[in-house]
Parts: sequence; structure tokens; C-alpha cells
Amino acid sequence: MKTALLFPGQGAQSVGMGKDLADSFPEAADIFEKANDTVGYDLKTFCFEDPQEKLNSTEFSQPAIFTVSAAILEVLKNHSATANLKPDVTAGLSLGEYTALYAAGIVNFEDGLRLTQFRGRAMQAAADKTEGAMVSIIGLDEEKVNALCAQAGQGELLAGVNYNCPGQIVISGTKAACARAVELAPEYEAIKAIPLAVAGAFHTEMMNEAADGLADALSKTDISEPGDIKIIANINADYYTDSQEIVAGLKKQLTSPIYWQKCMERLLADGIENFYEIGPGRVLTGLMKRINRKQKVINFSDTASLKNLV
Repeated sequence: MKTALLFPGQGAQSVGMGKDLADSFPEAADIFEKANDTVGYDLKTFCFEDPQEKLNSTEFSQPAIFTVSAAILEVLKNHSATANLKPDVTAGLSLGEYTALYAAGIVNFEDGLRLTQFRGRAMQAAADKTEGAMVSIIGLDEEKVNALCAQAGQGELLAGVNYNCPGQIVISGTKAACARAVELAPEYEAIKAIPLAVAGAFHTEMMNEAADGLADALSKTDISEPGDIKIIANINADYYTDSQEIVAGLKKQLTSPIYWQKCMERLLADGIENFYEIGPGRVLTGLMKRINRKQKVINFSDTASLKNLV
């Protein structure tokens, strides 16, 4: 049976994530120490305690989520019950695509972590220079979301950018346009319109400066060619075929929509039967229930979910 490993993106973070793993598994503790050495600050304490209350900021949440996901992956690799958990394909939601590339052997841990650190800082810097926001629209299809954006935009930037699952589409644009969308959403019979606690209008042209900087960082990173493990791209639900395509896809990802629902539908159509979510939280497990309620996803997010394997 074919297997896919799924990795969460920004928003999956929570204070204390990874602490139980580091306390219970030496290989997870080693990953956190390696992360601290790589980023140049105490990332471990940010994850475990968030003493400066910065874990929700883009700059710190991105490398933190990557590290926790990598730590869980390391535990799975090192124990007999899951040592043979070899994926046919990996996938990650936005930021999670970097963990997917790491899991597929395309980048090493240090390079993957540096890229997520750079990505987080670049996105935060771009957001600080713009007036952007994001809103999760619940209960509308793509056609109605497009109509809502057209009316609420009033000529300003506003568009669907995260197509997560049926009835859940995130829109992104100027703060004013997002605020109008929240007010107008009931007229389109949306169940909810939830402003997201993010720094700016991610996955839009407001991130152009971040995308250009990221492209430069990617050009200086050793990115391997895809091998036996396939990696599916957020931007088009196709599999990456070479390293140049990966670089282009990661750059475009910052300014273009994320098609997570289409990615999962593609994997299901291609015969993937076993799905594992690896990383903090259960976001992707929940999305799959909306995409295909019959498809089970096994979640590995903390020590409790790993204990029965070792």
C-alpha cells in the first residue's frame, strides 16, 4: 500500500510543543540542540516555554514548527515499529512543504531550518511594510468566495489564497478589504468569517519582496534532485520533477494560492492509502475529514501519540 507523510504549516504552533518529545526521546532532544546551534538563538525554549510570547510571530513560528516536525520524524525513524515507514510521497501545507522536502531527502536538516528561518523573517519584513490581513471563510464554495472578494475588494487586493478543504477557503488582501469581507460574508450565506492572527497578506503580491529574497537564499542552498520519494507542490498539485522546479515552486508559493484540497485529491486518485500527519497539532487530519471522510489519517504530534509504538 502506498504511503504519504503530511506536514503542517504555520498556525499549528502551540506553547509547549516538543517538550514532552525532548524529555522522552534522546533523538528528539538532539534535534532541538542542533536547531539552537543552527538558528543562533534558543529555539528550544521558544517552543517549550515561549517566554517572550513570540511563538505566534511569523519569524519564530516557522522554524519552530519545522523543528518540532523534524523531531517527531526522527523518533519515527529510530524506533522499530515505525523504522520501515517509508513514504511514497510527502506533502506539506505551505511552510510544511519544507519539512516535506526534508523528509524526502531533498534538503538536509540545517539547510531546511535556515530556509524556514529566512522565510519567516522575510515574510514578517514584507508584512511590516504593507497593510495586509487574512480571513478564513467557512461554508462557501470557490465561486461565492470569488464574488465576495470582488465586492469587498472595491478595487483593492483581495483574493482566495488557501483552498484547504470543501467549505474552507482563506482570503488575503488589504486590511480594509478583509474587514469589508467579514461584514459582507453573511450576505453570501457564509457560516463564519474569521480574521486570522497573521502578520500580513500572505500568498499575494504583497509578499513579492519576500519571494525575491527567498529565491536568492534558495539559489545558495544545496537542493537535491527528487528520487524515489515524490513531493507534491502546493501551487499546482503536481509532483516536482527536478530541483529547478522546486526552487521556482517555493518562490511562487509566497505570492500564489495554496491548493491543499487538490493536493490531497491528487494523492487519493493516485492510489495513496496510508496517510500520516507528522508535526504539532491535528490540522491536516481535520482537513482530510472534510476532503474525504472515509480516509483515515494517523496523527503523530506528541509523545502520547508515539508511546504506543515504542
